[in-house]
Amino acid sequence: MQVRPYPFPEPDDLDVHETYLELQRDEPVARVRLPYGREAWLVTRYADAKVVLADPRFSRAPVMDADYDPPRTMPEVPGITTILSMDPPEHTRLRRILAKAFTARRTGQLRERAQEIVDGLLDAMQEQGPPADLVDALAMPVAITLISEMLGVPALDRAQFRAWSDAAVAITAFTVPEIEAAAASLRAYIRDLVEDKRKNPADDMLTVLVHAHDNDDRLTEEELVSFGVTLLIAGHETTGSEIGNFVHQLLTHPDRLAELRADPSLLPAAVEELLRITKLSGAPGFPRIATADVELSGVTIRAGEAVFVDGLVANRDPAVFPNPHELDFHRPHNPHFAFGHGVHHCIGAPLARMELQVSISTLLNRFPHLELADDVVFKKGRLVRGPERLMVRW
Repeated sequence: MQVRPYPFPEPDDLDVHETYLELQRDEPVARVRLPYGREAWLVTRYADAKVVLADPRFSRAPVMDADYDPPRTMPEVPGITTILSMDPPEHTRLRRILAKAFTARRTGQLRERAQEIVDGLLDAMQEQGPPADLVDALAMPVAITLISEMLGVPALDRAQFRAWSDAAVAITAFTVPEIEAAAASLRAYIRDLVEDKRKNPADDMLTVLVHAHDNDDRLTEEELVSFGVTLLIAGHETTGSEIGNFVHQLLTHPDRLAELRADPSLLPAAVEELLRITKLSGAPGFPRIATADVELSGVTIRAGEAVFVDGLVANRDPAVFPNPHELDFHRPHNPHFAFGHGVHHCIGAPLARMELQVSISTLLNRFPHLELADDVVFKKGRLVRGPERLMVRW
């Protein structure tokens, strides 16, 4: 069996590297070698991905074991355990603490605030006049502002933590010391903010976490800080990048853009389809480790072996999605993996969907002649893909 170097080269745009699709067709469970650590398995078909994402025989926790050397893209394994590297029941305990903050009902209540933020940003963009960089004018500010307000992060600190976050989720875009320094700065910042919430509690999620630690003994101090960092990064890096990605997809698919403009009721389905077809991840995260022998597509994964899942490639599996590379806002069934699957399904999915819907619909309504004003430059060497800048005119 051929062992391929992984991750595969990053395209210059939002396309999926052809090797993924070749493997999905001919070798759905393939052997890969990571830059650090050792070899692993890569699964690219939907059915196999669903098993690995949901079956408890595939565990995240062993990756954080000090005696385990997991395959990875970075020289060092982060020494901090987060909710993303936990299995039930520890994962369930932490997830329940914030579950109420991310319900569909709570997200509905936040929609009005999201609309205010988007309107204000687009007012400023229109006043400035074209061309404008949509990344700086809308995509990142709306995501940063909303998650910051939910967590209780002061407005004056947001530019600084955006810079730290950009470096902390890098793979090769920054040096290893720069990545480690940014991650340490983020943790120190959240730790200081936690202390402030103890003295000055407020109606925000960090205060909820502090209460869960200080009064209910439901999480440790380290879990409290890690939870805050994870929410802050995940709450803006992914959604902010996807706003830019989605605008690029629409502006480069004029027929679909015209279809959406003609029938705004297609917006929810359009967002789901854009989530399905857009490959947000730029590099693999940590793998899952098999705790027992499991067979996938005729290949036996042995206990102790590492498996990477690219759910966003599985989203293009023709066995589940007819014409998988076509942007189609009329799919009757769209069970994509954009937010993961199983116990690690993204807790912020309702919030992200709402932000994407409000941002895209308002932008298209305000600027009926929106178009690209320059070549789009995409970020590289990071865990999350998205435009570095997205120049538009109207």
